Amino acid sequence: MYRYPRPVSAFGRFVLLMSEMVVRPERFAIIWRRTMEEAVLIGTDSVFIVGLVSTFIGAVTCVQIAYNLVNPLIPQSMVGYMVREMTILELAPTIISIVLAGKVGSSIAGVLGTMRITEQISALDAMGINSASYLVLPRILAAMFVFPLLVILAMNLSILGGFVATQVSGIMSAADYIEGIRFDFKPYTVLFALIKAVVFAFLVTATSAYKGYSVHGGALEVGAAGTAAVTNSIIAILLADYALAAVLL
Repeated sequence: MYRYPRPVSAFGRFVLLMSEMVVRPERFAIIWRRTMEEAVLIGTDSVFIVGLVSTFIGAVTCVQIAYNLVNPLIPQSMVGYMVREMTILELAPTIISIVLAGKVGSSIAGVLGTMRITEQISALDAMGINSASYLVLPRILAAMFVFPLLVILAMNLSILGGFVATQVSGIMSAADYIEGIRFDFKPYTVLFALIKAVVFAFLVTATSAYKGYSVHGGALEVGAAGTAAVTNSIIAILLADYALAAVLL
């Protein structure tokens, strides 16, 4: 009997899970309630780590740019401009999504993997409930709603962190930094970052849900699924990051 290569077989099962999730969905009221529950869990539990990481990323980026920008012909306001562009285009959507892949992705894979090995998913299927629609779809929708909000928070806190760094270290005046932030601003960069956030949210939650949903074995396999979910999500984010930049910029 012919066997497909493992990556091809895994991708096929992933596509089948995604199609099963939307072909026979649960009632709208149930999906809405489950989506709001997951959105609260993803959002409230991630605000602190997102705020901490983004603030320090902005501060460190600002200090390092100012340290290397020693040409007297380049105005100091360019530090604020470069911090803004790096934050909006790359640091906020990509780095924060990678952080969330480690936090949210491992949690989704662990929860669904535990439900699989304890036969809770089989019980839902036996009761006539579409387990993929009930368990996976709300998590994906919630992440696609919450990730852009967290990225917007990260953008603001990262730029604020750069401002605080300039004042604490005294490397430049507040007026120069604010002038650089306002210089040649293109609103499309924010739209581009939010598009990336939505795509990354789908990749993280769908990949993690597939890894957890398809677990077979025991606790050891659940742990391995969580690790694989984070690793594969990060790889998917980086590949999608390049593809989106090549297509949309």
